[in-house]
Amino acid sequence: MLAHGRPGPAVPVAPACPATGGPADTYMREHGDMTTRRPADCWLTDMDGVLIHEGSPVPGAQDFIARLRDSGKRYLVLTNNSMQTPRDLQARLDRMGIAVPEEAIFTSALATAQFLDDQRPGGSAYVIGEAGMTTALYEVGYVLSDHDPDYVVLGETRTYSFEAITKAIRLVSDGARFIATNPDPTGPSNEGALPATGSVAALISKATGVEPYFVGKPNPMMMRSALNTVQAHSESTIMIGDRMDTDVLCGMEAGLETVLVLSGITRKDEIDRFPYRPSRVVDSIADLVADV
Repeated sequence: MLAHGRPGPAVPVAPACPATGGPADTYMREHGDMTTRRPADCWLTDMDGVLIHEGSPVPGAQDFIARLRDSGKRYLVLTNNSMQTPRDLQARLDRMGIAVPEEAIFTSALATAQFLDDQRPGGSAYVIGEAGMTTALYEVGYVLSDHDPDYVVLGETRTYSFEAITKAIRLVSDGARFIATNPDPTGPSNEGALPATGSVAALISKATGVEPYFVGKPNPMMMRSALNTVQAHSESTIMIGDRMDTDVLCGMEAGLETVLVLSGITRKDEIDRFPYRPSRVVDSIADLVADV
């Protein structure tokens, strides 16, 4: 997908660049960088792996956000993590020196709450998750209940309990609609990978025969919800992410220009395994500061 959402030839990503060994330089040498295109008026960026990594800011993240703020351009920080509220995430980023206002943070919990409010306003849900998910549902007027709920909503938590999962299985088996915030099978931690929403959703699906509807990335619905939140258009918006299977896929399917950074999950040697390509590949967010 080329800039402005027009279809075009796949972007080749060479295994190495003679100068730096990075695919970004190959792309820029053959196709030109973003400065040759119409400047974007909105930026969407993933959080973990792009702005922060394992509890520390990625070098250049502070400068990138500051440049967005000073330029007056619209932007949102997106995350599939549904555990924390935007206010909690704002405080977390602020402690790392990355100043992002609360209203510029958009989570899969917010996208899920918006979706349920559109589908069944004033409904009820049994929730497995934390404050980010329950707060978002309360704010759209949902009732949280384990008595004949309209939905079972599965979000992220570090304390999945067997009792709660068993309750979810029984409610879904009895007819509750099954929603999950995101399909990520694992999440990062300082000790290594942790089972995440996608893995627990698979357990519930195996027990019930019911597949969940995933609202978060790579569902382009989350991207469109984010665009609506900042009143932006896909043709003039750029999505930055560290995962080919969520960030790049979601941005591409929503018609955005996509940038893959190599500071997170997807490694350089994995890019060519996917049947789609990002519009651009860079080493980290620091390489994009001058493009804002």
